[in-house]
Amino acid sequence: MKIEVTQGDLLAAGAGLAVVGLYEGESPPEHLGALAGADAAKGAFKKKLLLHSAAGPLLAIGLGKREEADAERLRVAAALAAKEAARLELGSVAWELPESGDAEAAAEAIVTGTILGAYRFDRFKSADPEEPAPARIEALTLIGPAGAAAAAETARVYTEAQNRARDLQNTPANFAMPSFLAARAEEIAAAHEAVGVDVLGPEQIAAKGMGGLVAVSRGGGEPARLIVLRYAGGGSGPTLGLVGKGVTFDTGGISLKPGAGMHEMKFDMSGAAAVLEAVAAIAELGLALDLVAVVPATENMPSGSAIKPGDVITQYNGKTVEVNNTDAEGRLILADALAYAVELGAERLVDLATLTGAVVIALGSTFAGVMSNDDELAAAVARAGEESGELTWRLPLHPEFKALMKGTVADLSNLASKRKAGTITAAAFLEEFVAGTPWAHVDIAGTAWDVGREYTGGDGSGFGVRLLVELARHQAS
Repeated sequence: MKIEVTQGDLLAAGAGLAVVGLYEGESPPEHLGALAGADAAKGAFKKKLLLHSAAGPLLAIGLGKREEADAERLRVAAALAAKEAARLELGSVAWELPESGDAEAAAEAIVTGTILGAYRFDRFKSADPEEPAPARIEALTLIGPAGAAAAAETARVYTEAQNRARDLQNTPANFAMPSFLAARAEEIAAAHEAVGVDVLGPEQIAAKGMGGLVAVSRGGGEPARLIVLRYAGGGSGPTLGLVGKGVTFDTGGISLKPGAGMHEMKFDMSGAAAVLEAVAAIAELGLALDLVAVVPATENMPSGSAIKPGDVITQYNGKTVEVNNTDAEGRLILADALAYAVELGAERLVDLATLTGAVVIALGSTFAGVMSNDDELAAAVARAGEESGELTWRLPLHPEFKALMKGTVADLSNLASKRKAGTITAAAFLEEFVAGTPWAHVDIAGTAWDVGREYTGGDGSGFGVRLLVELARHQAS
């Protein structure tokens, strides 16, 4: 989407749909008050009124009370405006930046909400020869100070990356296989000189002793991949390591999931999608830091060769694990990837994974759960979540949780025998593979899809791209 920041009159911007935000209880802008029917415009949050000027349609949208207005409300309002433009089959939108005291934050929020709100996934829909294709928003103009242009461009980069992650998520699993994710990583490396890629196939994975990834991939017909992206951006800070769970379809394996809703298990690679596209955005922004990203990619399928409950495997760092439930597979592949990321030089480590249903019960779709062995890193993740709008909530780690993951015939079990603190015990398992490196585990099972927010809808949300980019921005600054 083309983004432009300009000064001048909103109605003279030449956009298909002009948009102005209203604060509750305050007088409307002068150019709005001059329009017929403007007296019906209300500032209540999300309240919309479509008016008509000589220059074309104008949408007045409520932002709520000024003291309650924030970036999140602007994202929502911008998404609603984008949907209205789509309904009217208009290809461009112009926003007058509301008076908020922070034009840069307002610009970022409106760009983010517009691009996310305009998203649709129609790759597999046949074109109707008798009906023209629906209009897409191709341009967004912001009426505001010139100093907001850099913030608007940054938002464009990371938000378009988030939509690419949504494309990866929404692509069916018979297309989005491990090799598909690997091909996307190679595209990212080809597009950016500072990015290098290395993709390991099944034989190389086995030769390295990555028992978790080997075990989970045994049941499926699609060969596993271990994807490594390196970004050399310089900077004097520690090397940031990112790990994303890439289970491209999760049946649960021998511990088969219920059939209802299983089609959603194409989303079990949402962590991988977010990590890949966050790296692409970080490279496009040219952030000054060094980064290594590791994505273990596989299917989890039942078959005669699939791993069985009770089997014992050896992970990349040498620890043995008894697999008491094959549907707790994500932690097995993440364990190998985390240990490998540390070996590759990660000095600060963040993993994203749709890991546990328990986090959905605890935090719904509003927050991702975070568990960390390092207070400073946990605080940095929380700050990045607040500023990006991808919120996190820290849950505690404690030796008693780690004790629940001790094995009977092996060092560890992949699932606790007692149904307690499922999200935290999963993190306690992963901590065994980071070798003391500052690490934060982000469980995105509740935020990766079916969030229902105005700018993400009910499909893949791309959650984590903005969070990781914001974290990298702070480290680079």
